[in-house]
Amino acid sequence: MTMPFRCLVPFALFASAFALSGCEERATGPLRVSAIGAPPEMVNPNLQPMDAASAFLLEATAQGLVRLDASGEVEPALAQSWIVSDDGLRYTFRIRQATWADGSRVTAEQVTARLLAAASRASRNPLKPVLGAIAEVEAMTDQVLEISLQGPRPNLLHLLAQPEFAIMVDGGGTGPYRVAEAEDGVVRLVAIQGEEEEETVRLSEILLRGEAAATAVARFVQGEADLVTGGTIGTLPLPRAAGADGGQLQFDPAAGLLGLEFRSAEGPLADPAVRAAMSMAVDRESLVSALAVPTLQPITSILPPITGDAPRPVLPVWALSSMPMRRELAARTIAALEARPRIRVAMPDEPGYRLLFAHLRRDWRLIGIEAERVGPDETAELRLVDAVAPARLSSWYFRRFTCEAGPVCDAEADAALEAARMAPTTAQRRMQLNLAERVLTGLTPYIPLTTPVRWSLVAPRLTGFRPNPFAHHPAGTLIAQEF
Repeated sequence: MTMPFRCLVPFALFASAFALSGCEERATGPLRVSAIGAPPEMVNPNLQPMDAASAFLLEATAQGLVRLDASGEVEPALAQSWIVSDDGLRYTFRIRQATWADGSRVTAEQVTARLLAAASRASRNPLKPVLGAIAEVEAMTDQVLEISLQGPRPNLLHLLAQPEFAIMVDGGGTGPYRVAEAEDGVVRLVAIQGEEEEETVRLSEILLRGEAAATAVARFVQGEADLVTGGTIGTLPLPRAAGADGGQLQFDPAAGLLGLEFRSAEGPLADPAVRAAMSMAVDRESLVSALAVPTLQPITSILPPITGDAPRPVLPVWALSSMPMRRELAARTIAALEARPRIRVAMPDEPGYRLLFAHLRRDWRLIGIEAERVGPDETAELRLVDAVAPARLSSWYFRRFTCEAGPVCDAEADAALEAARMAPTTAQRRMQLNLAERVLTGLTPYIPLTTPVRWSLVAPRLTGFRPNPFAHHPAGTLIAQEF
């Protein structure tokens, strides 16, 4: 299946093409989605990572127990209802009358097996580290299952709504869409017609492709795409070069990690004071100003301002000092070393990331450190972290810096995280999380910069598109329901 390229132009002609294009905005017909990344494929998230195209495909064709609506709030999916015990330790889900492609009923036992597989020792699911609170998943009847927890987790439902917990059997899901055709890198999705889907699916057909950011933006500019999704800080300069205005270029208020994690604890970097000097030397205000993303703020703590299950973020001791004072202290720390450090920083070779690295290199050079950017898979002392949090769950942030995850760690922080996982009450959990945060803040395993940048290009016909904290835009929500 091939798609028409009636007005597609090279990236170098973006600006003039945007102003002069004669392509008409379509208000009807299939929704055309360009996701930045590889061609879409059905991925088992327990075995391999997903990019934007595969995540969109999985979310459209394989529901979890619950899902996110356009605003990022939880709504029923495979589970038609659920009950949470008064102590917050048991979630009981009733499975709706859903069927697989062969017509057989979805059972609680199948859902249970899938959830247990995500948490298993062999699983490579990226959200596995935050599943430690789950004590047991059990099918009570054919249509009822129960999840028992070690301690209360008010954000469990948001976690289960992520595409990483889509329920599949033999590589297929239960909708609300199914794959009708896949050819030439384009996947055609059609809505599964059924009584349960009528109120939630308002697009009968979607044409999904995964492609390079420049191609996706060019396609949108020329009226050949209704949505570009999967944009990050790395690709942000592209829609701006194309002249996309504020109404088309949409930003999600995403929470998560955007910064640099230390991947070496050798040489000068074995000293927490040197790691802290590198963090305090970064002019985050200047970086955020250069990015010019609405509401984006500089961050000096591991946690963002609001995580939902922890107190106010712990700031490093230097956070309230002026930039000149921070640089002076950092320069003094580096000057005391025997040799001028040279640091490799691993990050993708994309224009927005190159801009970010230029700011870092300038700031570190001012204190006596030389930095070199290398590819994302090359050996480096620092590695870019650019990840959206799946829920307002502070343990997701901290578990990135355990001794199992990286070389810069502290056994006391690990013990506090384990105690938080087993804590029987919310108050005890918060106390242990706060201890872990204070230890990690003093350790400096990570240089926070700001929150992740996630952007989309949105055509006027997508009346249901809503920016949200999780940067998920499910297929069935992109057209608003008419009353």
